[in-house]
Amino acid sequence: MKYRTLGKTGLKVSVLSYGGSSLGSVFRKIDEAEGIRTVQTAIDLGINYVDTSPFYGITTAESILGKALKQIPREKYYLATKAGRYGYDSKDFDFSYDRIIKSAEESMKRLGVDYLDVFQLHDIEYHGGRFIEQALTEGIPALQKLKEQSKTRFYGITTYPIEVFRKALARVDVDTTLSHNHFSLNDTQLLDLLPLVKEKNLGLINASPLSMGLLTKRFVADWHPATEEHRAVVNRAISFCESEGTSLEKLAVWFSTRNEDIPTTLVSTANPERIKKNVAWTEEPLDMQLVEKVQRILQPIFNKDWGFGD
Repeated sequence: MKYRTLGKTGLKVSVLSYGGSSLGSVFRKIDEAEGIRTVQTAIDLGINYVDTSPFYGITTAESILGKALKQIPREKYYLATKAGRYGYDSKDFDFSYDRIIKSAEESMKRLGVDYLDVFQLHDIEYHGGRFIEQALTEGIPALQKLKEQSKTRFYGITTYPIEVFRKALARVDVDTTLSHNHFSLNDTQLLDLLPLVKEKNLGLINASPLSMGLLTKRFVADWHPATEEHRAVVNRAISFCESEGTSLEKLAVWFSTRNEDIPTTLVSTANPERIKKNVAWTEEPLDMQLVEKVQRILQPIFNKDWGFGD
């Protein structure tokens, strides 16, 4: 496993990190014991950055992750979770100062830890951006307070639109920023943010190398906005990769973890064998010519805005 520095945090994080959304049955109904084994396998294989949220499975992911981490020495992993989003409706978003403080305590209890390495405001752009102001004026001060109290070591924001990142980072100072679905075979918009990330020395976390399940042979979840036409494009890429003796999933994970300017990429699964494959794929001897051919096939959906947060 390779490791890179997560910006100003100084943390040496694995290039492939573990995302806990699958533990909340976000993509499919999972077996809890299998999910626990997956987390433990990931850490055994050298993954040392673990990310989750109370939103995933409405606290289920945090609870299962807490069980998985119970037998693992705390120094073997960096733990990140989020706050502010607790469901789908607007009533389930709350970035107020008091709620963020309380959320940290609730998450630490479920996770079985007494501090968090990274604590982030989750999906600040949702519902037409109506919560962005609260997140920046109340949520950020709460994160700063938690850092002063040593309940979290570092803090940041997560959002989907690149433009929201730009506007938020112009107003507040954070340690980390998490972007999903913007650095994968079918979307490289995250590269546009790199100059700002370098200027501020931010700890950049990339998520969803498989485009939330789209770049796989499996069916995407019902909530994914991809249409049958979009899926047909992906199927052509899958067939091409197989004709070249590889798989689209393997190529996607390899591509998303190879950029030295992107410290770590979150991948989510609740299958121990699949996490083993994902780790192995980061070391596969693939090449950029193959990537370019696949990206030409994926051109109809390249840099497509999926509307997450609308």
